[in-house]
Amino acid sequence: MASIAKWWASALWCAVAARALQPENITLERALTEALENNLSLLAQRASIAVAEARLITARLRPNPVLSAGGDHLDLLGTGFDELNAAGPPEFNVRADFTIERGGKRQSRIAVAEHGRRIAELEFLDAVRTLRQEVQNGFLDALLAKEKLALARRNWETFNRLVEINRARWRAGDIAEVELIRSRVAALEQGNAVRRAEAEVRGAIIRLLSLMGRTRFAPEADVEGDLGRDAELPALEAVRQSALERRPDLLAARLSARRATAELKLELARARPDLTLGSEYRRQQGLAGKGNMLGFFIEIPLPVFDRNQGEIERARQELRQAELRVRALEAAILAEVENAHQQCVVSRRLLAEIETGVLAQAREVRDITEYSYTRGQASLLELLDAQRTFNDAFAAWIEARADYARCRYRLEALAALGIRP
Repeated sequence: MASIAKWWASALWCAVAARALQPENITLERALTEALENNLSLLAQRASIAVAEARLITARLRPNPVLSAGGDHLDLLGTGFDELNAAGPPEFNVRADFTIERGGKRQSRIAVAEHGRRIAELEFLDAVRTLRQEVQNGFLDALLAKEKLALARRNWETFNRLVEINRARWRAGDIAEVELIRSRVAALEQGNAVRRAEAEVRGAIIRLLSLMGRTRFAPEADVEGDLGRDAELPALEAVRQSALERRPDLLAARLSARRATAELKLELARARPDLTLGSEYRRQQGLAGKGNMLGFFIEIPLPVFDRNQGEIERARQELRQAELRVRALEAAILAEVENAHQQCVVSRRLLAEIETGVLAQAREVRDITEYSYTRGQASLLELLDAQRTFNDAFAAWIEARADYARCRYRLEALAALGIRP
């Protein structure tokens, strides 16, 4: 029985270890979903909505009434109230005061706070828009690093195969030993390139995992996807229209101008003095008898000197500033859309030229030179030069695919696609 228990324990441990070592393939959709749920910066931005809602609660509150009680003419010093000294009589009072806000102060406060809450929601959506683009670019960086690693590994295999061929040719006396040494050095250099590419892949995946909100980076994590491209670009005018209608930061700027208008109304309302209404009950206790009295009061501050002139002027200038910021942001967005769309056009044209011209020709030259070298009709330097040219062309093709995809993601972010204001 003990041996069976040990066998089962060993099998269970092996199963757990094998499952732990299985690679975790992360798709773009999964990366975006996890980032929107766990990214710490985004969670901090979301908390600003709760702060704005708390300010709205404060804005809706009315002034508290004031209750006061007092005693006057009390014989606490032992004088002794009588008919001769005519002191007293003791009096006791209870008073309540109520502030009546004038000028629509409460409604203006609520309007300012409601605008603030909506602005906080739009700022959160803009943070979502920015994070989506960062995750998309991080995912592209990881895919690009993997493509470069695959190219480096294929080159390493080619040079290792070349070393084996040269070793056989050297033993047969077809080439000098220095030729074999040169091929070994080229293979070693390519091996170093593979290790550098592996480090770049790991670094790109760690950056992506950090954007996803993870604090522990599993070594078996990997990305799964392709640098594929779309054939058509969205029309420039459609991107412009979407950006002006959907961008959360622009909508927040426009709402800030409306909030500034509400703040100006609030400051104008504060220039109107509030009324304080009071009522007092007074009880008199004396030698001549007892009495109950009731009084009413009204307080009206006189705005002779302070009519809130400074805050009103400040609110006017902030309103003007908010309107100018809206215009500046609209101009900046249009310029950014124009620039991004032009970059996408250039990237698509460059990608097509590499695919149809440079890459195919570089591959053909590399294959012909490699075949000629194995037959002794080309030198090692010619082969290395052909391989280097092909590597540069293939790397340029990979970079062009990534640049085009990055341009498409940038246009998507500029137009706020996938974001619901």
